[in-house]
Amino acid sequence: MSPQSPQSPRTHVLVLGGTTEARELAASLAARPGVRVTTSLAGRVARPREQAGEVRTGGFGGAEGLADWLRAHAVAAVVDATHPFAAGITAHAARAAAATGVPAVVLRRPGWRPRPGDDWHPVDSLAAAAGLVPELGRRVFLTTGRLGLAAFAHLTAPHFLVRSVEPPEPPLPPHTEVLLARGPFTVDGEEALLREHRIDVLVTKDSGGAATAAKLVAARNLALPVVVVRRPPLPEGVTAVPDVEAALAHLDRALG
Repeated sequence: MSPQSPQSPRTHVLVLGGTTEARELAASLAARPGVRVTTSLAGRVARPREQAGEVRTGGFGGAEGLADWLRAHAVAAVVDATHPFAAGITAHAARAAAATGVPAVVLRRPGWRPRPGDDWHPVDSLAAAAGLVPELGRRVFLTTGRLGLAAFAHLTAPHFLVRSVEPPEPPLPPHTEVLLARGPFTVDGEEALLREHRIDVLVTKDSGGAATAAKLVAARNLALPVVVVRRPPLPEGVTAVPDVEAALAHLDRALG
């Protein structure tokens, strides 16, 4: 993306955001001469963190609506930097990019990997996680986000400690305590939390990244089992990169 004169039209990049990497990417793009960056947020968080460049909030109306938006706003490239479990928007972005011919790349932080001493129980869905919980413990630290807790609502015996940035939406399990907090978290803090609430088992999604990884170390230190929900697969044919630097390099190659 070479610099352009102030009179030249700016190269418009759409970042599908909501992650730390999306904010970092938007800041890097906004600092480049001749680049206009718009970050799109789903609108599920009441007070999102500040973003560089322009911000839009809300859905596009599926893949066709997103394709129309790309055309109407002369978007030159799309970076899908949404959460690894935002499978719907990732699928829509891939279809919209293919329909419009707009270069696209998926920015996904690497997933977590078990280490010696971990007692991980990988599953493919929240429903599968809920089916496994009663076998592993009665006091559950649930860190899968505020959406999708209905998968655990039928579990009447366990006590759940649910941590999320925003208040969770019902239905919830009958014995639920809600902790509103936003990472990053420390290993010492996570260990203290697990001890204080006498947690038997941790349930989490494989979101990756360092901001919320401390709970995994804390669970390892305390020899607690961890139910890990695997990420949904990416659509076929999409290009994925692991970090902001690689996303910028991909954009440079795609846009010249």
